[in-house]
Parts: sequence; structure tokens; C-alpha cells
Amino acid sequence: MSSSLAGKLRAFVFNPHNGPKVYQDLKAADVPVTTAECRSCADPCDQDHDDFSSRLDIDLDSDMIGSVKPYRRQVVISTGQTDWEKEVTEVEGTLAALLMTANSSLGTSKKPKSTNDPLPSGLFSHTNTGRLAILNGSHKPFSRDESEETVIVLPDFMVVSGVPRTSAGAEALWKAALDPALDRVGVTTTRSDNLSTWVLPYSCLILLCSHKRRDKRCAIAAPMLEKTFQQYLEREGWEVHTDLHDLTSEPSLESQATSATEKEQLIETQLKSLHAEHKALILKNSHVGGHKFAGNCIIYTPRGAGVWYGRVTPHEVESIVKHTVIDGQVLPTIFRGGVDLACRGKKTLYDW
Repeated sequence: MSSSLAGKLRAFVFNPHNGPKVYQDLKAADVPVTTAECRSCADPCDQDHDDFSSRLDIDLDSDMIGSVKPYRRQVVISTGQTDWEKEVTEVEGTLAALLMTANSSLGTSKKPKSTNDPLPSGLFSHTNTGRLAILNGSHKPFSRDESEETVIVLPDFMVVSGVPRTSAGAEALWKAALDPALDRVGVTTTRSDNLSTWVLPYSCLILLCSHKRRDKRCAIAAPMLEKTFQQYLEREGWEVHTDLHDLTSEPSLESQATSATEKEQLIETQLKSLHAEHKALILKNSHVGGHKFAGNCIIYTPRGAGVWYGRVTPHEVESIVKHTVIDGQVLPTIFRGGVDLACRGKKTLYDW
């Protein structure tokens, strides 16, 4: 038996927070979940998958549930790179650093709402915290002006472009789209900035941590996972992009909606239509935490659900594609946590 499989079996059988218990907890919380195996190939593998976990020091024993720090929003900033300085929010002059400063000065600590129906460990609602998670991403900015960035805002499933890499630009982005008091529609009053926004035009977004200067395990895992995700998605007839499609030739939300109601209706209509398009965006990103669980993968759907998986190798990708990306269900044995996964009365993470 391989060391990778043995570790996963130990975690499943001996850890009370894994396997069957995770399934039952997710089911009880109205999370679409499946009993399908997370590994679709034989062991030993008969599909020539590169199992990097056998060569790396991956934590195969610890409980991953609850290893995701809750956040109100997570932003992915365009850099066109797949590796960054160790602490991206401490690199002077970058939008990540400027946004961290803006969030510290403009943001307020938002205490979680009290609830009579607490979620199981690992699950959280974005409305219960004010935390902003700031990542760098591999996508390129839309603007020809090298001082402007394109930012993906999650779990809102929105894109904001033309963000100046300045203190004023970071503050404008925060006020327009990141203030915890705002919903997905963002600011609905007249704005003085020149930011443009669109719905992220994909059926799902797959984020893969590739941050080598933070931890080489993620850097080794990410390109292999990207290649394997693309292979299995295309086999299922999906269109796959590894860079964000330039949206500047398409009407922005600002140019189409003249009122808050119109904008809200337009966003919802566009989001609801995306799953049927069978189009995926795969990006590499900076450190998200839990590099000992490499490969780390986050999958977002247009509804705003975000599933975090750990210990992902090419062996698990086909199952993730079939059961999470296509069917909208969570695989318990590789589950780390997730945002807005509970959807009472719904069968998939794509249902509204």
C-alpha cells in the first residue's frame, strides 16, 4: 500500500472529524455532499498520475477540518506571476500591501452574528465576519496602464478592473466593493472613481496555491494539478482558461444599470446563467494557509459557494471534476472547510 493511501486511510478511520462524520455533519447542515470516492484511479495508479505527495513531506494524518480561517471577502489581485515574496501584503508599493493598509484604516472589526443554529466545524458564512483575505493571482490585468490592476472579488464572483496601484486606488476599491457593509452589488450611489466591474464570466473558478517562496510543496503541486484539471475538464466537454478573459470589450455593469435594482437584477441573471456554459477558470494564487496539506485547491461557484480541499493530488482531480465542479457536491475526505456551502432544499452548490 502506498504511503499516500495509507495516510488517507488513517485519517479517515482513526480521526473522528474525518470520513463518515464529516459527511454526516455536512449533510445535517444542508450542504450538498457525496459519498463518492475522492480517488478515481486504482492503487497503484493505472493512469500515469504523478503523485508528488510520495516525494514531499505532506501531512497525511492531521485533521484538516476547521483549518480555513473565516473571511468576509477574498480578493485575488492580478500579477501575471505564479510566485511572490513570502508575505505579499508586506511588499511596498504593491496593491496587496496598499489594500491591507486601506482595510486597516477603513475597516472595522465585525463581530460574528449570534446564531441559534451554529454551523459545524469548517463551515462559515461570509456575513459572520469582516475579515478581508488578500491574495495575489496569476492572471494578467486588463489595463495597458502598468500601474492598474484587475481584482477578482470572492465569494461575490465579481471582477473589478482599472484599480490604480496607489493608496487612493486601494481605498476606492475598498469603498466600492470590499466594505463589509456592502453586498455583492457593491456601492449603488454615484461613485467618483473610474473602476469598472463585471460578473466573473465562468461556471466555476479553481484556485491553486503555487507560492514557492512561502512553501515549495504548493509550487510543485500547482502546475501538476492545473494540467490534470484541464485534462479532465476538457474530457467532459468544458472550455478551460488559465488566464482571465479580457472583459474590457464587453459592457461593464456600470454602463448597463442605472439603478441599484437594475444592477442587482442584472448580476443575478448573469450569475444564474453561468453554470450551463461549462467554462472553467484555473488560476494560481499566493499562500492561503495550510501548505502542509498541499495541494491546496479552492473551488468557487457563481452562487458564491467556496469549497476548500487539501491533500489534492492528480489522483483526486477526476473525482473533483465530476462531483464538485460538474455536480456541485462536496467530497468529505479531502474537505478543509468552506464558505456559504449550506443551501437548504438545494441539491447542488450551483442551485439558487
